[in-house]
Amino acid sequence: MTLLVLGINHKTASVAVREKVAFSEEKRQLALQQIHQQDLAESAVILSTCNRTEIYLHHRQISPQECKQWQTNCTNWFANIHQLSVDELNKSIYTHQNQQAANHLMRVACGLDSLILGEPQILGQVKQAFQISEDYYQAANIPLSSTLSRLFQKTFATAKRVRTETNIGESAVSVAYAACSLARQIFESLRELQILLVGAGETIELVSRHLLRHGVKKLMIANRTLSRAEQLVEKLASNTPIDVYSLDELQTPLNQADIVISSTGSPTILITKAMAEIAEKARQFKPTLMVDIAVPRDIDPVVADIEGVYLFNIDALESVVEENKQQREEEAKRAEPIIHEAIDEVLEKFSYLSVRPMMALLTDKADRIRRRELHRALAKLPNISDKERRIIDSMSRMIVRKMLREPMIHFNEIAGTQEEGLYWDLFKDMFNLEKEGS
Repeated sequence: MTLLVLGINHKTASVAVREKVAFSEEKRQLALQQIHQQDLAESAVILSTCNRTEIYLHHRQISPQECKQWQTNCTNWFANIHQLSVDELNKSIYTHQNQQAANHLMRVACGLDSLILGEPQILGQVKQAFQISEDYYQAANIPLSSTLSRLFQKTFATAKRVRTETNIGESAVSVAYAACSLARQIFESLRELQILLVGAGETIELVSRHLLRHGVKKLMIANRTLSRAEQLVEKLASNTPIDVYSLDELQTPLNQADIVISSTGSPTILITKAMAEIAEKARQFKPTLMVDIAVPRDIDPVVADIEGVYLFNIDALESVVEENKQQREEEAKRAEPIIHEAIDEVLEKFSYLSVRPMMALLTDKADRIRRRELHRALAKLPNISDKERRIIDSMSRMIVRKMLREPMIHFNEIAGTQEEGLYWDLFKDMFNLEKEGS
């Protein structure tokens, strides 16, 4: 196999650079077309997310001696399609070949290379990238590389196994997720709860999505700019009822809320002790969870003195997040042996596949010679019986099989090594394989 991955991610490039190399749907289709037309690869898969752009390519006709030039050609194409200079691209790009490329893909799909360790969304994004390529090649009537297909299918199975056998995705490692996890710990179910979110920024959007996935009864969003809150509701595109309020109306949703999560940029307190007391009375003193993840704080700390109100601030959540990050790092260590085992299985399979064409060429030529000579011999023996013909035919097959046994064993031994390319050239010349049309 000859696999190559070219990539840029959050570790190697700024957001400004990552934006330049992102693939829209239209550009992705153009890229797959150019890769085929320019013979850069038999097949390719393009992964493009907010944190990374990676191109996985497979080209079995590239010999070990040609790999460096192939990588250069692919890098030049990558720069050209995004209208970047090669020098600018080389400051951020990373490349991996063969085993390292397969290992990198599996780590990416398992969330081990993500900005948030173990985040689950990346697996879906990798699956989607592969599906887009599969659809493209099918529509173009171009066979998708079996090597690339096997690698991605094995990757999906490995990522699922990592999720099943480790707890890498269990702990909250973002403040937004931690706030939602806290709510789920305090209340048995979120399905009958009404939740007030104060603010309409990125953190509140993340909180909203987490809560909606857990089937909350109703969301209320209060924000200084009403239009911003309305835009967030449109962006969420949920069937769950979502009411919008201005901060001047904050007391109204506060009186209904079982949970309050606040994250604004306000320089002053938004929820006072008096407001919280009014809300508790309106709610007939049912328990209320308040989570303040704003800096400076949105909720007056003395609200915690009210009976039935449980107030947590960002410091409490960040300590949970830090502890959970350490837990995920431990779980990531448990994932590594699973990935290594999968890589070994992939390499063993690909090693055999890489020498199979060479074995087929030699076997085919040997059998054609055997049949030609057998025909000549039998033509000189017109009076032999059918049984004798079968014995001679069987003997000729056995001679060929025994003659090829040692070369076949050796082919398997050198599969996947640097010697493989040398043996290709040696046997093609020695047995005149290409001239025979084999």
